[in-house]
Amino acid sequence: MQDEVRALLILQDRDRRLSALAKDLEKLPQDEARAKAKLAGDQAAVARAHQALLDCELRVKKIELDAETRRTTIKRLKLQQFETRKNEEFVALGHEIVRYEKDLDDFETKELEAMEEVDGFRKAQQAAEAALAHTRKLVEEDLAAIAQRHARTEAERVEVLAEREKLAANVPDSIMPLYVRLMKTKDGRAVAPMRDGRCEGCHMKLIASTVMKAQSGREIAQCEDCGRILYVED
Repeated sequence: MQDEVRALLILQDRDRRLSALAKDLEKLPQDEARAKAKLAGDQAAVARAHQALLDCELRVKKIELDAETRRTTIKRLKLQQFETRKNEEFVALGHEIVRYEKDLDDFETKELEAMEEVDGFRKAQQAAEAALAHTRKLVEEDLAAIAQRHARTEAERVEVLAEREKLAANVPDSIMPLYVRLMKTKDGRAVAPMRDGRCEGCHMKLIASTVMKAQSGREIAQCEDCGRILYVED
């Protein structure tokens, strides 16, 4: 194998590694977004539970106001009944008092039922908040792991890139443009082995002169079909 081809193989290995690292780094923001998205459902559940609790508490307050209005009215009617001297008016006020007392009883019953609902909604909110806290802990762990992975991958990328620059200096300038073009157009595989008279890059059968050129190792041999630089494995 020519020294130039051997240098290209090593360079290709580093370039493929850099490509894989770049893809890993590109995926990390997506992984981070997916991790954060896990919170959305639990956050929405907490918001719904909180709103349901607020609505129920408002309903309790309205019932309390209505009940208090009935109590005030009953007091006023009883005072009027006490002050009146007319029997018919006394009886009529008595009927009104009974009606309002019945309303008050209904409101007090509704108030008790609504307060029980408040307790239920409060427990539901607490459960939703606990679920959110648990999910947030898991998400924070995921995000920490993603951050660590990003740091490791970036450090490796910088290391491999520095090594790649040194290796590129060993490749003749006359070959580098061909290598760079093939790396871009051949899915990151510019150099491929020849095996049994075929290019392992495109798996096409090579003509005899190309096979001999690759076997001799005296000059750069290229697959006549895909253009990859060929070598014979030692």
